[in-house]
Amino acid sequence: MRKALLAAAALTLAGLTGASAQTTVIERDAPDRVVVDRPATTSSTTVERRESTSTGCSSKTVTKENDVGDRKTVTKESCD
Repeated sequence: MRKALLAAAALTLAGLTGASAQTTVIERDAPDRVVVDRPATTSSTTVERRESTSTGCSSKTVTKENDVGDRKTVTKESCD
């Protein structure tokens, strides 16, 4: 009986040792990162807001101009 208990204990320890020795390592190769340096630009932004109390409408106009001279204007109007 004593030998059976010692044999069972030895097998249990051997199983635990074998289970703890298994290690899985997953390595992934990430793609190289690209960094783009953009020169500092000097752009001007003009915001104009208008509200009409008689109609209940308001508008917002945003104009942006970069250092090259390109200009873009966007107008948004909302009425209650």
